[in-house]
Amino acid sequence: MFTGIIEGVGRLVAKKSVGGGLVFAIEAGFDLRDPVEGESIAVSGTCLTAYNIKGRSFQADVSPETLKRTRLGLLNQGDNVNLERALKLSDRLGGHMVAGHVDCMARVKTIEKAGEYTIFTFSLTPELDRYVIEKGSITIDGVSLTVNSCRPGIFAVSIIPHTLAVTTLGELTVGDRVNIEVDLIGKYVEKLLFSSKDRNIENKGEGIGPGFLAKHGFV
Repeated sequence: MFTGIIEGVGRLVAKKSVGGGLVFAIEAGFDLRDPVEGESIAVSGTCLTAYNIKGRSFQADVSPETLKRTRLGLLNQGDNVNLERALKLSDRLGGHMVAGHVDCMARVKTIEKAGEYTIFTFSLTPELDRYVIEKGSITIDGVSLTVNSCRPGIFAVSIIPHTLAVTTLGELTVGDRVNIEVDLIGKYVEKLLFSSKDRNIENKGEGIGPGFLAKHGFV
């Protein structure tokens, strides 16, 4: 589990094809304190297992499924990636709960300056529209951000200068693809609300749905 607060930018040192997937060699731009073989590290928002950790360098396998859903397969040697180590229970939750399981790729549609801020708009697959809400959270290449506005197929975020400076988002240009993870809480809520009516549920068949919420004063 992660928070979407990037610890630093790393560099893809090498990649090679293995068994339909890839093996990455990555050099972090910060010290990997107390590294543990097999720990999870989010690479541009994608949870990967780190091994052969030596100093600031580590290797990670990228499965065919990950290559299909993320932009990791588009990376070339020398490209920068956002890095975040897994959350400790004692850490501050500065962003939001991020699983590191990328839902899809999105494209940068526009980049506009608004004073000291930069407004990015992204296209999004229609299947994920329902999970994106105004002022809700979204993860873009591993960075926890707040949705400024959204409409079918498009959403916008406002990014501060610090975030552009310390992550790879400052390198984006129109047409670039990014990794997207929507707020996973919305997925669980949807599952509870709408799938329970299709299952045999105990307690007289009553699940959590609009009628249940209204009955108990939630809506």
